[in-house]
Amino acid sequence: MTTRFVLTLALLLGPAAFAQDIPAPMNVPQPGPVTDGPYAPQPILAGGTVIPLYAPDSPHLNQERVHEAEKYNMTRGVPGRIQSMVNVHNPSIEIHPADPDFNTGSVVILVPGGGHRTLVVGSEGSDPVRFFYNHGVNSVILRYRLRNDGYDARVDAVRDALQAIRLVRKHADHFGFDPKRIGIMGFSAGAELSAPAAIQYEQFDAENNDPSDPLAGISSRPDWVGLIYPGPTPFARGESPTIPRSAPPSFIATPGSGDRIHAIWAMEYFSAMLRLGVPNIEMHIYGNGTHGGAGKDRRGVPLGTWQYRLEDWMRDLGFLSEPGTDTKAAVDSAAFVTAPPIQERRRRGPGSRRRGPAN
Repeated sequence: MTTRFVLTLALLLGPAAFAQDIPAPMNVPQPGPVTDGPYAPQPILAGGTVIPLYAPDSPHLNQERVHEAEKYNMTRGVPGRIQSMVNVHNPSIEIHPADPDFNTGSVVILVPGGGHRTLVVGSEGSDPVRFFYNHGVNSVILRYRLRNDGYDARVDAVRDALQAIRLVRKHADHFGFDPKRIGIMGFSAGAELSAPAAIQYEQFDAENNDPSDPLAGISSRPDWVGLIYPGPTPFARGESPTIPRSAPPSFIATPGSGDRIHAIWAMEYFSAMLRLGVPNIEMHIYGNGTHGGAGKDRRGVPLGTWQYRLEDWMRDLGFLSEPGTDTKAAVDSAAFVTAPPIQERRRRGPGSRRRGPAN
């Protein structure tokens, strides 16, 4: 039967000749089964390698609930796309390597938001993986424990973030990561975990250095930190925690008046780091825009391009350079550690005279 004959037959008989039922969507992800052992988290993107943060018998896990399955919320009208999840009792990391031919060695741990009620792993987890892949950056999606499931965000979830950094660093060689190029970037409530990670790593490492700990001796210090429309940081509500001299560089982006409180929290963090003099701190507060949305296009609103400002910043600091070389971020941080503290100039009242040169 010739192609011309088939086309002629189709024109004569109309669409009914080839009518058929549309098949159901395929490969829609499903949570893993419930067993007597700890729940095994499943990848939310094809090809992901999922590693639990803790050993099955860890005292940091709720042994009464660790066997419960995660619950997925799918994106309406988009089969197969997980928008968010809840019921995380066996926190984990999901690793997605960069193309080996373009791998910079840099890796970003993505910390989704969701108000500690849910994890928005779609727009703030799986979507950024594709962006970073195109820049030779490896991605890791963190699934941390939620307040809605009975956990303390400032204790359990922050621990999950710092534990994730140590775990990624432990497996750096296996996955082709540079252990000196590990960043953590949080969105909204996720930034409530990446912000403490920027200042609490020394205390965490000291408190988790027991020889029985398989990650003992592995640093939880991130090499860079990202805060995207952040929730309250450790500097919120008048708090002034100690900032280590070795604090990593930070990139901050948020809407301004359209997301006022998150902009205020961003400025508190930025001001504290800048006051100390931590190098390579960068912040973008956009005049227009609303909370959430991660890297979605904003139909012309400049907030929709924040990820390209992040790209510029990462390139400037050497995280997109050839692997195996020292980054500008590392060089500047090392120099700052040994530099004398910055002395803030005292304010002078009207009529006072300057005595000697300014600092």
